[in-house]
Formats: sequence, structure tokens, C-alpha cells
Amino acid sequence: MNFKTVVEDDIDILVCGAGLGGTGAAFEARYWGQDKKIVIAEKANIDRSGAVAQGLYAINCYMGTRFGENNPEDHVRYARIDLMGMVREDLLFDMARHVDSTVHQFEDWGLPLMKNPESGSYLREGRWQIMIHGESYKPIVADAAKTSADKVFNRICVTHLLMDESKANRVAGAVGFNVRTGNYHVFKSKTVVVAAGGASNIFKPRSVGEGAGRVWYAPWSSGSAYGLLINAGAKMTQMENRIVLARFKDGYGPVGAYFLHLKTYTQNGMGEEYESKWWPSLQEIVGKEYLDPEISHLSHRPIPTCLRNHAFIQEVAAGRGPIHMVTMEAFQDPHLEDIGWHNFLGMTVGQAVLWASTDVDPKYENPELTTSEPYVMGSHATGCGAWCSGPEDLSPPEYFWGYNRMTSVEGLFGAGDAVGGTPHAFSSGSFTEGRIAAKAACQYIDDGKGEGIVVTDAQLDKRKEEIYKPMETYRIYRNEITAGSVNPNYINPRQALDRLQKLMDEYGGGVTVNYMTNEKLLNIGLKKMKSLEEDLEKVAAENIHELLRAWEIKHRQLTSESVLQHTLFRKETRWPGYYYRGDALKLDDENWHVLTVSRRDPETGEYTMEKAPLYHLVDDEKKETDAA
Repeated sequence: MNFKTVVEDDIDILVCGAGLGGTGAAFEARYWGQDKKIVIAEKANIDRSGAVAQGLYAINCYMGTRFGENNPEDHVRYARIDLMGMVREDLLFDMARHVDSTVHQFEDWGLPLMKNPESGSYLREGRWQIMIHGESYKPIVADAAKTSADKVFNRICVTHLLMDESKANRVAGAVGFNVRTGNYHVFKSKTVVVAAGGASNIFKPRSVGEGAGRVWYAPWSSGSAYGLLINAGAKMTQMENRIVLARFKDGYGPVGAYFLHLKTYTQNGMGEEYESKWWPSLQEIVGKEYLDPEISHLSHRPIPTCLRNHAFIQEVAAGRGPIHMVTMEAFQDPHLEDIGWHNFLGMTVGQAVLWASTDVDPKYENPELTTSEPYVMGSHATGCGAWCSGPEDLSPPEYFWGYNRMTSVEGLFGAGDAVGGTPHAFSSGSFTEGRIAAKAACQYIDDGKGEGIVVTDAQLDKRKEEIYKPMETYRIYRNEITAGSVNPNYINPRQALDRLQKLMDEYGGGVTVNYMTNEKLLNIGLKKMKSLEEDLEKVAAENIHELLRAWEIKHRQLTSESVLQHTLFRKETRWPGYYYRGDALKLDDENWHVLTVSRRDPETGEYTMEKAPLYHLVDDEKKETDAA
């Protein structure tokens, strides 16, 4: 294998991943670093990469402060109750106070935002969502990043972060390979912003075979945001906080626009309202502080998403499924019918195609809903990701160590899915976090903290050998294949993925066990995970495409191990409806009103777990009213 080595040296800011977080980082880095060298490395192509690749029908995080709609404190309260208290309020507030300017920039760049013709304000889909014509959302935003960066390297799978050999725990760049040519790429950089994707397909999906490509979250999100950080020894937080989503069955079409804009609602298989019947028993699990149906109609205190999931799951388990979305009423209005179809044609075309191909017309038939397999990503409605420093003006000492959005590894920053404790950021919030991280990275460089970095040829040669080992394994043992794809000397990436998904599903709380796990199951899962990790040393790649799949499964494996470790550590059921600890079925604020933090030793693979204090920096709205 004589692949060319491409070395890009003297980089100031390397952005790994060019979704919304990465594009935001590149854009802002140019503003604060006019003289700095900014390089982007993206696995796909920047014009159509990340979770917004297909388009988006709404921007889901916008305060509307200038219209008197919401303020950052409101958003912190909303995210806090939806996540059962477990958020980094300093990071959330910091994002929320800047996100509106991001959205206004999108509009300046040509993104069509729907407006109320009378007030001039953006047309709302819900309290936090504004409606857009978003099929070209990503290409529009990508243009700003492309004109900001010195170089954009598309089709680069970043596999490892480089570490400085002159100072412990300092980043020095990254390495990877071109997924078309196979060339080895070396990026030596003073700082790195990891803005790669979260993890889909680590749990067995409900849709299998041909349907697996329709899963939500983005199927190409392979946990690189976490695999890169974990492998470098960065501390992670809230990795147990996976998300399960209510989605239209088989096509995974989102339900938000239907609930919020079309004003649809759900029924069980008998045509009954079912959610409220589960609130009394659920209140015994989580307490009235987190579930008070009497005030759930107040916009600042909605019923948390996971608890609505719980009602859905229990109703189906009781034999009263399937759950239907009642669309037949709304779709009698031609305008709403158009919106219902456009919602999917603009961002989840697979759902529209599925309905058409299976003879489901939501005007005459209420389509089925289901709950998805779990996903692990920090930018949507969950808070998993890296343990990052917050802003100096907001963060308590335990949350601040010098530079905003810097991980526990010096010079290594996060944005989007990579940052833990910041749910409900979505696309605009991820772009904003990229901006925040890049500004801090520029300050880090200006302070002289990135000087004197040493990367020896020995480290580069070691990583190169490691990266291409799957292809070498295949070359050596390919003649011993039996029964089509079975080989006594290796496993292939597809076999490894099937094994990982089965493991996570059965031991980590996936769909086939109704999201249930316990200490015994988790410990068995971790034992099997260690065995899988050992076998991944012998994963084989027949070609460059399989080499990509091999490294995606390695990142997924690192992510999955972290999820199991965190789920084992938090001995309570904090999010019923996302997962259940059968041996600790109640929420336990007395012992677990804390954030979980982990570190995997890069040399030994051993985990260290700890509790971090959970600070509520924004007062509850009710307390503010009482004080007034």
C-alpha cells in the first residue's frame, strides 16, 4: 500500500467536521484571526455534510429577543426541565445569548426565513422554532465557511488526534485518510475544534436491511465527535443521556412540525387519548417537581420529552397500540396538507417516499408512530459530550479552566455534538457554539499557549501503520475466506457493526428489551465490549471504502463503551422513556442531582468515573415571580 502522505503544517486552527458546528468555527475564526491559518477536514463534502445535509424545515433554536418573545434565561429553564435538571446552565446561557445573531446572519446570507407579514417577526412553529425554506440550508452556510478557511479538505476521515510530545495533555493536530484516494493526511495544528457528528447506529435500529439508511439521527454520524475525544483522554460528561424519539414509523419522519404547526395530536389504537392515564404512576417515579400535569400547559414548564415517551412505550406494552398521529383533520385544509408534505420533501424525503410507496395518504389515514432506537448526540435534545470549560463571566470555578468550550485536553475545543451538557442547541446553536469555540481558540493562540508543539515522525508513523492495518490484515488473510465472508483471522466492518448493535440493544437498553437494563446486564455488556475492542484490532478492510467503515466502527465502539460506563455509574432512572435501570427505577435527586464525568486512560483503556456538581445559575420562573 503506497498511498501518498499529505502533510499540512503550521495550522493555527484545525476544524474536524464541517457540519453546522464546524462551519460556525471556521467562519468565526477568520473574524478573530485575520492572520491565522484555518483548515477544515470533512469526511464527506462541506456543501452537503452533517445532520442538516438533506435540508431542514425549521431552525429549532431562536430566542426572538428583539421581538420580545424569549430571552436566554427562558431557554435555560426550558432545557433544564426537559432534561430532568441535568444541564450545564453556563454553556446553555452562553449559547442562547448569541444564537439570534447567528440566525440573522443566515438570513443575510440568503436563507429564506418565513415571516409574519404584519409584525415582521419570523413565523413561529413553536416557542423556540422558526420556519424556513431550508432545502439549501447547508450549502448556504457552507459558503461562509469556505470563504473563511484557508483550505477545505473534503473526503478526509479523521481517525486520531495528534498529541504534543513536549507537553503532556496538549493537542497537536490530527491524522486521517482520504476516503477516495486512500492518501494519508497529517494536520499539525496549534488548536483543534472537534465538530464531528454524534452517534447513530450504535443500537440495533428498528428499520433493518434496506430501511437502515433511513434511520434518524443522520446514519453517517459514526460517533467521531466522541471517539476522537475519548481516545485522546478528554473527559466526557452525561454519556448515559441517550435520546429516544417519537417518529413516523419506518421513515423516521420528525413529528415536531405536525404537533406544533399543524396542531395534530396522538391517539392509541382504540382512538383514545392515552398520555394522561400514565401521569399518576409516572409521578411516583420522578416526583411532582419534574411532572406536574396541572401546570404543563404553561409554556415554560412543558412535560419533559422523555416522560411523554414513557407514556407512549407503556401504552403500546399494555396492548393498546399502535399509536397514531391524527392527521386526517388537519389535512382537510389544503394549506396544511401542503405544509405536511413539504415538511418532509424539504428535509426527510424518505418519509414522503415511504408513504407514497406503501399507499398511506395522511389525508385519509392516520399514520403510525413509533419510538426509535437510542441515539447519542449532544446538540439535539440530549446533553452527552465532552466536559468543556464555560465562559469566564458565567461559570463557577468547577466549570471554568481558561478558555470557553475547551475540553480537559489543552488546545482541544468542542462544538455541536461534541460539547456535553448543552441540549436543545440544534443547528443554529451548534453553529453558535462553533463561533464561541473558535473565538476562544484564537485567544488561546494569541496568549502564546500553542507555541513549541512537537510531533515526531515516530508518532506519525505509528498512526499511519494503525490506520491502514485493516487493509494489511485483509491482504495477508484474504485467501482463507470461507462461506463468502467468514474468515478465521478477522472480522469485517459489517460483522463488527452487527455485533455492536446487538450488544448495545440487549445489554444497554435498546428497542428489543423496551429500553430496559440493569447493573448485571451492563457489566455483561462491558465484558463483551472489551472482547469486541480486542477483535477490532483484527478488523479487515478489502478496499478504501471498507477502511472508512472500519474506522467508523472503531469510533462507534469507543462511544458505546462510554455510554455503558456512564449508564452503570448513574444508579437511577433519570430519564424514563429514554432508558430504564430496572434495579433503580426511581429518580434519585438525593444522590444523583449531579453531572457524571468520565475519563478513559488512552494507554490502558481503564475508566475513571466521578460526580461533578450541578449548579442552577438561572432562577426558576416561579421563584422569580414569588420574589417580585
